[in-house]
Amino acid sequence: MTHDRDHSKRVKLLALYIAEREGGDPNVIEMAADLHDIARDHENHAIEGAKIAEDLLRKKGYSEDFIRKVCHCIEAHSFSSGVEPKTLEAKILSDADKLDAMGAIGIARAFMFAGERGKSLEEVITHFEEKLLKLKDFLYTETAKKLAEERHRFLEEFYRRLINEIREVSF
Repeated sequence: MTHDRDHSKRVKLLALYIAEREGGDPNVIEMAADLHDIARDHENHAIEGAKIAEDLLRKKGYSEDFIRKVCHCIEAHSFSSGVEPKTLEAKILSDADKLDAMGAIGIARAFMFAGERGKSLEEVITHFEEKLLKLKDFLYTETAKKLAEERHRFLEEFYRRLINEIREVSF
């Protein structure tokens, strides 16, 4: 699965790496990364995930301030949620999640996701064009932008080769 524990673990490690260089509360970042895809099966998983996380964290006795910060990270992490990250922690989580959709891992996840959903190769190409190739332009932190450089180059090269190979058999 593309949004499984391995994805959450990579996002958490990336987020903590970025936080070491950029600042931010590592406790908020770690909790938000662990819970960021808790509602992945919902239409707007970021908003619904924040609601689920709020309830879960409140039941576990976390402070209202901590809950608010974690929930904002979750609701603002998604490329398509429409919620702008307002805190450094939210920007870091958003960046880490985007980084995991780039490079070799991002390519593998795009095809895994397509397979999970029964999507065609053409639909994967559209996903590259509408989302993956644009991700680097929506990063917030300098650390993430640096990490994204090579991942984005690889993504572009793969996309170009894929398009060229499709054209070769289409003439």
